[in-house]
Parts: sequence; structure tokens; C-alpha cells
Amino acid sequence: MLALLGAGLVLASLVVIWAARLTVPRELYVSELGADGEPTALAFEVALLLLVAGGVLIAWAVRDLRSRTPGLRAGRPAASLVVACAGFLVASQVPCTAGCPLPVGPTFTVQDFVHTLSAVIAFAAAAWAMLQVAFAPGHRLLSRLSLSAAVSVAVVAGIGGLLSLLRWNDRFGSHLELVATSIGIGWLVIFGLVRFARLVVAVRSGPDASGGSATPA
Repeated sequence: MLALLGAGLVLASLVVIWAARLTVPRELYVSELGADGEPTALAFEVALLLLVAGGVLIAWAVRDLRSRTPGLRAGRPAASLVVACAGFLVASQVPCTAGCPLPVGPTFTVQDFVHTLSAVIAFAAAAWAMLQVAFAPGHRLLSRLSLSAAVSVAVVAGIGGLLSLLRWNDRFGSHLELVATSIGIGWLVIFGLVRFARLVVAVRSGPDASGGSATPA
């Protein structure tokens, strides 16, 4: 049930983010929804807190999962998800200042630095969790989906971040960030639902599903 509840909370966070974004008539990065003085600041904070709560529940539900690949076995996907949730938690409580300037040059502020660093760590940890799940045993379709999501989030968010850093074509960059955010959150919803479905199947199948004396179908 934890995986299902977590997936529901994560889905709710995505709905809140999109609902908040659709109320803003101008182009802006996702983080700007929570910037100081924005009317969507509270909605953005709520969305991130829903994401954190749901992500932690899903992490606990998949705590036994581990990648088969040596380079990815150093940590479990659950640990990576907790790191990502910690980053989003900090980002929710330390929003960027008005306009969300990058913490470089004359625009440097500690608040923007903390928010940006937390968001980068969260995205990186989430992408790493996807990669770990992509090479974990048990579900071929989920593995392929996780690999696609990991690559997509890394590339799309990376390009969006680069455009933000260069302050060039902010409109396109903001769209990329929203896409990367949606892909990452959508993957977590599916991950939680798949985990819940597998647990339901295991319970209904009894000891045969847990590696007992099952007869191959």
C-alpha cells in the first residue's frame, strides 16, 4: 500500500505543478513558480512536499531492490530516491529570489545558491535512481522505461540548465525544464504503481511468487 500511496502523492504533485504553471501567462522556469513574491509560491511548495512524501514512501517500498550492474550496485535505488527527496525538500523551503537569478556574478545570493544546488542534486540523484532501476532484475519493460527516462531527464534538464546559465532562449529552456520535471515525476508514479502491482501479484500467488517451489507457467 505504501507504493500505491506514494504514487498517488507524487501524481498529485505533478498535477499541482501543471495547474500552477498554467495560471502564469509568461514563460518561466519551474523553480520560478516558487520564487519570492510569486502568487504560485505556496502551490509550488505544496507540490514539492507532496513529491518528497510520495518519493520517500516509494523508496521504502523498494528498499530491497538493487541493480545487477557492478558500477550501480554501490547503492540502492531507494537510497538515491531519498537523496533526491532531500534535495527537493531543501528546495521547497529555500525558494529562489524573485526572477530566480543564477547564483553567479553580481546576482549571487546564498538563497539562490542553496536552492539551485539542492535542485541540481535532486535531479542528479533522481536520474541515478532511474539508471539503477534500469539495470535491476525483475521487470524488463520497467527497465527499458527507466533507462529512457534517465537519459531523457539528464539530457533535457542538462540542456535546459545550460540555456539558463547562458541566459539565452529562456522560453525554450523553461519548456525543457518543465518536460524534464514531468518525465521524472511521471517515472516515479509508474515505478510506484509497478511495485504495488508486483506486490499484489506476489501476495495472491502465495509462496510460489516469492521463489518457492513454483511451477513455471
